Amino acid sequence: MLPTVVDILALPVIQAGEPEVVGGGALDRPVRWVHVSDLPDLSNLLQGGELVLTTGLPLTHDPVSYLEGLAAAGATGLVIELGVHVEAVPAEMPEAADRLGLPVIALHRQVRFVEVTEEVHRSIVAEQYAEVAFARQAHEIFTDLSMKRAPLSEIVDAAASMLDTPIVLEDLTRQVLAFASHGAPAAELLSDWERRSRLTPISHQTAIGGPEAWTTTPVGAHRQEWGRLVAPFPTAAEARTRMTLERAAQALALHRMVEQEGTALEQQAQSGLVYELRRGRIEDEAEATARAHALGMRPGLTYLPLTVRVGEISSVDQVFAQRRRVRMLDAIRHAIRASRNTALASNPQDGRIDLLLSRPPGSSTSDVLQAVCAEIRSALGRIEGVSRCTIGAGPESTRLLDAAVGLTESAHIADVAQSLPVDDKLFHRSSDIRLRGLVALLRTDPRVQAFAETELRGLLEHAARHDDDSFHVLRSFLALGGNKTELAKRLHLSRPTLYAKLATIERLLGVDLDDAESRTSLHTAVLILDSRAGAPGHDTP
Repeated sequence: MLPTVVDILALPVIQAGEPEVVGGGALDRPVRWVHVSDLPDLSNLLQGGELVLTTGLPLTHDPVSYLEGLAAAGATGLVIELGVHVEAVPAEMPEAADRLGLPVIALHRQVRFVEVTEEVHRSIVAEQYAEVAFARQAHEIFTDLSMKRAPLSEIVDAAASMLDTPIVLEDLTRQVLAFASHGAPAAELLSDWERRSRLTPISHQTAIGGPEAWTTTPVGAHRQEWGRLVAPFPTAAEARTRMTLERAAQALALHRMVEQEGTALEQQAQSGLVYELRRGRIEDEAEATARAHALGMRPGLTYLPLTVRVGEISSVDQVFAQRRRVRMLDAIRHAIRASRNTALASNPQDGRIDLLLSRPPGSSTSDVLQAVCAEIRSALGRIEGVSRCTIGAGPESTRLLDAAVGLTESAHIADVAQSLPVDDKLFHRSSDIRLRGLVALLRTDPRVQAFAETELRGLLEHAARHDDDSFHVLRSFLALGGNKTELAKRLHLSRPTLYAKLATIERLLGVDLDDAESRTSLHTAVLILDSRAGAPGHDTP
């Protein structure tokens, strides 16, 4: 950092001259160089940022014009040694200095200007050398990290260590990808991050902005940025902060390019292996596990077939839709790594991604499924255009080949779960779909629809004419397995009133509600009708 006027005035060699500030305002202006001259016109000699030292000779003619010339040339201040050519600062100079905003300092005792220039220039050169050394160090550190293909977190940690301040890497949705708190409490650093980040405008170059004066640098190729680095706290060395963030951003961009290229090849290989396993083209378990482990899957006690079914908002832009599918796969792979697990993944097809998940030793199946599915649902929920995500889990197996066979079941479960009412389940098993799942799959079949209409026609026509609660009473009666006492409590009806309603329903449908087969048939018909939009007395899920 360059010394300021006030820094130079604090030097012992200047203090020996008994300095007095006679005008000009703030003294925090940086000094690029010190220039000694008694020439009356320095406009052609100054480049801006100089502190001028004079014995006062130029002030004997037209001091105001001289001061105006210095200000126009970009000088940061004027130091006058009294007693050689002038005994006092001309009376008109303080007012002119204030008007021009150019600090004027008078020295009441003589000093050796050469000592002033030597000391200041030594400080400036040392500072410049330190900046060069810092830049070289940054270049070496981030180049080494790039060559080692260091993870994002390590690159962010390096930037934070160099600047001695917290650094955060976020994506375009303001989600934190990596951070280095560097002594600051993580809870405080990341508190309400998304809202705070949105108050700081996106810039295509390094900038300081927002209500908290964040220093930000875009990460990624120009106009193809995928994130940004943030220094949330102001730093004294602004130039170092900018340079370090930019070098770190370059390392992060290179890391992503290398990872994407490597990931694309690896993903193609994984998808090909899943395809072969599903179709039984590999019959040797040892070959299957060897190939899986070579593609990054860690050995497991058991293997779990999972299918992720994603509901997408339709888009006429096929390029955008393809990019969204790539982002979905990236999100799922990242979620699996974030949960500290490994899996083989297929490429997205018809909104479906198959996974063969390895359950490592020392973990339970339930814990692994909970962790992985929670991460996947959270990651997919942040992708624009994803409306819903369901995950089907097939039977686990100690053999990878058998687990691959289970992908057919997990895919069926995921497809059925996608058609069920929205729930908060992280994943579904076969026990979760049962008859309702079968109905959801067959509900568009005309024969199934005709069956439901035939079973319930009398009651539906009655409900259409009279708009009463008969259908709701029947649905509740069937859901409770024909328990009339419990039904009366739930509907808050007296026993005689309930019996009268049930008798009316029996008459309209022409069935005996005490007959188990009749209740089963009616319950199936009600499930079919409820699975369609606009079922009477039923809110569409």
